[in-house]
Amino acid sequence: MTTELRADKPAVEEDDADQFRPGMLEGFKRHLPDPDPGETAEWIAALDDVHRNAGRERADFLLRKVLKRARQLRIGLPGLIQSRYINTISPEQEPAFPGDEQMELRIRRIIRWNAALMVLRANHQSPGIGGHLSTYASSASLYEVGFNHFFRGKDDGSSGDQIFFQGHAAPGIYSRAFLEGRLTVAQLDHFRREVVRGQGLSSYPHPRLMPDFWEYPTVSMGLGPIAAIYQARFNRYLNARGIADTSVSRVWSFPGDGEMDEPEAVGALTLAAREGLDNLTFVLNCNLQRLDGPVRGNGKIIQELEALFTGAGWNVIKVIWAREWDALLAQDYDGALVEAMNETVDGEWQRYSVESGAYIREHFFGRDPRLLAMVEHLSDDDLRHLRRGGHDYRKIYAAYVAATQHRGQPTVILAHTVKGWTLGSGAEARNITHQMKKLNLDELRKFRDRLELPIPDRKLADAPYFHPGAESPEVKYMLERRLALGGCVPKRVVRAKLLSPPADKVFAEFAQGTSEKQAASTTMAFARLVRNLVRDPEWGKRVVPIIPDEARTFGMEVLFREIGIYAAFGQKYEPVDSKLVLSYTEKESGQLLEEGITEAGSMASLQAAGTSYATHGQITVPFYIFYSMFFQRTMDQLWAFGDIRGRGFLLGATAGRTTLNGEGLQHEDGHSHLLASAVPNLRGYDAAFAYEVAMIVRDGLKRMYVNGEDVFYYLTLYNQDYPMPSMPSGCEEGILAGLYLYRGAVQQAKHRAQILGSGVILLEALRAQEILAEKFDVAADVWSATSYQQLRDEALSCERWNRLHAGEKPRVPYVTRTLEGAPGPIVAACDYVKLVPDMVARWMPRGFTALGTDGFGRSDTRASLRRFFEVDAEHIAIAVLSALCEQGQIAPGIVNRAIQDFGIGPDYLDPWRQ
Repeated sequence: MTTELRADKPAVEEDDADQFRPGMLEGFKRHLPDPDPGETAEWIAALDDVHRNAGRERADFLLRKVLKRARQLRIGLPGLIQSRYINTISPEQEPAFPGDEQMELRIRRIIRWNAALMVLRANHQSPGIGGHLSTYASSASLYEVGFNHFFRGKDDGSSGDQIFFQGHAAPGIYSRAFLEGRLTVAQLDHFRREVVRGQGLSSYPHPRLMPDFWEYPTVSMGLGPIAAIYQARFNRYLNARGIADTSVSRVWSFPGDGEMDEPEAVGALTLAAREGLDNLTFVLNCNLQRLDGPVRGNGKIIQELEALFTGAGWNVIKVIWAREWDALLAQDYDGALVEAMNETVDGEWQRYSVESGAYIREHFFGRDPRLLAMVEHLSDDDLRHLRRGGHDYRKIYAAYVAATQHRGQPTVILAHTVKGWTLGSGAEARNITHQMKKLNLDELRKFRDRLELPIPDRKLADAPYFHPGAESPEVKYMLERRLALGGCVPKRVVRAKLLSPPADKVFAEFAQGTSEKQAASTTMAFARLVRNLVRDPEWGKRVVPIIPDEARTFGMEVLFREIGIYAAFGQKYEPVDSKLVLSYTEKESGQLLEEGITEAGSMASLQAAGTSYATHGQITVPFYIFYSMFFQRTMDQLWAFGDIRGRGFLLGATAGRTTLNGEGLQHEDGHSHLLASAVPNLRGYDAAFAYEVAMIVRDGLKRMYVNGEDVFYYLTLYNQDYPMPSMPSGCEEGILAGLYLYRGAVQQAKHRAQILGSGVILLEALRAQEILAEKFDVAADVWSATSYQQLRDEALSCERWNRLHAGEKPRVPYVTRTLEGAPGPIVAACDYVKLVPDMVARWMPRGFTALGTDGFGRSDTRASLRRFFEVDAEHIAIAVLSALCEQGQIAPGIVNRAIQDFGIGPDYLDPWRQ
C-alpha cells in the first residue's frame, strides 16, 4: 500500500472542511530528509483510508491512541503544543523574495550605523543621558522587512497599519526617518534632550512629546502587547459597527522575549484567539536576553513561548535558523542535528554567539561524531557565521507572508536573534550589552568595517552620521517602497472632524433633581446620562461604554438590549434571561464592550477607543466604568493614556472608603483621586449630585470632542441612594472650577464657619451644618468641593505667574478669592485621604482643617465607617468647634462636652494606625 506524496498536492480532498488553505504552506513539508519515504507514505495512506471510510472521529481516535502509546514507550515526542527546535517554514515553502536584497542590506547597514551613532553622540555630549544600542541591533532585519514590504502607511487616507514598536528600538526608527528626510541631524543630536519643543527626540515612543511621529507608547514593559491585542479587536469593532473601514488594517506588535514575563503581555492572548483576530501579528524578538542576562538560560524561551501561544490558540511561526543551516538540516537523516538543537539550552546558544568557530565545532558539533562529519567541509569561520533566523531576510519575509495570509487566528512569529548583532565582540550577545552606551575608536572602526560603510578613518573620531544623499539609490529605493505602501511610518495623523455639542435634552433632566421621596445614586444618574447620550442622533453611535463585567452593579444593564454587547461572532445561544426586558444581548454590531474581569483589558480598550480620532480619523467617546479602587491597578496604563493623548472618561464607581461599605479593605477606595492628581492632563472630579455629574460630563464632551483638547476625565460615582436636589443657579463655573457654595448658613448665629464637602460626604457636611446651628450657635456655610485637583492646578498657575511677574498686580487663586470673604474657620471633609483636600491647604485664606479616610478600609455600616474614619457629621462639627476654640471664640469646655455628647472617644487610636 503505497502512495506518492508530493509537496504540491494536498493529501486531503478539496471539499474537506479542514482543507489546507491555498498558499505557500500547502502540502507536506520536506524540511528534513525522509530515510524511508515508502514507509511514510504507507502510514499517511492508511490514515487517509480511515478518514475516508470511517470518518474524522475514528481518525482522531486512532491518532490519539498512537500518540498515547508513543508517550508510554518514551519515544520522546513533545507535547502537541510544541514542535521541534527548527523553522516552521521549510526552504521549499519559502516564497521568492520580491525586493533587492543587496540594496536592502546596504540600507539596513546605514540605519544600523546611524542608530548606534545617535546613542554614542548623545552620551558623548551629555554623559550619562543613556540610550540603548543593542535592542535595535538585534531586530533591524525584523523591522526592515516590514518597512520595505508590509507596513502600510496613511497617506492614502486610510487607517494604515498600527505598529507597536519595541520601546528600546527607538534609535533605529529615528535613523530610518533620518534617511527618509523626516528628521534632521540637529534632531538626532538632541536624542533624549527634548526640553525645547520640537528640537529633540524622545528616548522612547512618546506621542505626547512627538505628536506627529509616534502613535503608541510601548516602553513600559507588557503594555504594548495588550494594547496591540485590544487595538486589533477595536478595529474589528469599528468595522462591525460601520464607523470605519478597517478591513485591510493590520496590527503589528514587536515585544521582546523577556517582556513576555509581564502579566499584561500574556493576559489577553486568549481573547485574541477567541475573537479570531487574524488582523494581528506579534513579532517576538527572541534574542534570549533580558536587561541583565539570559531570559531562560537553563531552558528554551522560544519553545516555552510556542507552547504558550499555541495553547492560547495562536498560529505560531518559528524563525530560528538562517539559510546557512538549511543544507545541514537536509543531511540530518538520523535526526542528530535536530536532537542537538532541541537539547541545547539558551545559555549555551548565547555562549555560542560570542565564541569562535573552533569552540562551536568542539562543544556543539563535537557532541556526536555524526555532527562532526556533517560540518567537516566547513571552516571555523563558516561555523562562526551560521546565523540565527531573525537576521535572514528570506526567512523573515516568508514568515510575514505566512502570517498575513493566515486566517482565523492571530499569528506570532518567534524570531531567534542575537542581542547587539553587528556591534562587535565587546557588545554582541554579552550580558552587559543592554547597558552599553559607548564604543571606543577601535570598536567603532570594526563596526564600520563590518557594515562596509565608506567612512574614512580620519573622521571616525568625530563619530559621524552617514547619509548617502537624497538622490542616492538607497534613499530612492526606501522612498519608493514606502510610497507603494501608503507613506512613511510611524506617522501620527489627526484628521477626525470635531463634533457639534450634544443636544441640551441630554442633560436637562439632571438640573431638575428628584423628589424628596425618590432616592438615586450618582452611579444611577450617570447610567441615565449615558443612555440619553446614546440616543443623541450625532453622538449616539460614537459612544463606547466599557465595563469590566460589572454592568449590573453599575446600573448599566439598561443598555444590554438597547445597544447590545459587542460579540465578534454574534450570540450563538439563548440567554437564560431572554424573556426579561433587560436580557443579556450580544450581537456582532453591539456597542457596549463588556470585557470580563480585566481592568487591564478594559484600559487597553479605553486606549484604542480614546485614540480612534487619530488612529482612524473617527471620534469615538469611551466611558470606562469600574470599581474606583482598581484605579491603582492600572496606573501604568493610565499614564500611557496621558502620553498617547487619549480622550475619554474614566468613571470610578462604588467610590469612597466608607460608601462601598460591605466589601472590605481591598475594595474600599480612599486614594484614587490622589493618584489621579499626578497625571498632568487628567481632570479629576468627585461629584455629590446628579447635576454635577451632568455638568462635568458635558464639559468633558465639549473640551475633548468639540474643542479638540488632549485631556481626559476621571469622575467618581457613589452607590449610596439619596434624593437628588435641583441645581442652584449660577453654580456652573464653580462645579467645573472645583468649588461652589451649595447651601449658605441656615440661620444667623454668633459664630461663623465654612464646611467643604465632597461626594457623599457632602451629606455629612449638611448634617453637621444643622448640628452646629441647633446646638452650638454656629452658622456654617456648606460648599461642594468637586475637584481639589482643579483648584490646585489653577492655584499653581497663579503662583507661578506671580513668581515670574514681580512688580505686577498678583493673581489670586480661585480657591482663595472664593473663600476669603466667607468668615470663620474652614473644615474640609471627603471620603478620600486627607492629602486630597490638603492639596489646596496653603492657599486657604484662614485656618484650615482636613478630614479624610486615611488608613485601610474595612466592612461595616456606612454610619459606623464614617464614625471610625472621623468624617461623619459629628466629627465635622467637632473639627469646626475645635477650630473656633483655637481662635478663642469658644471655650474648651464646649468642645469637650460636645465630644462626650457625641460619644466620641478622644483617646481612641488614630484610624490610619489600625
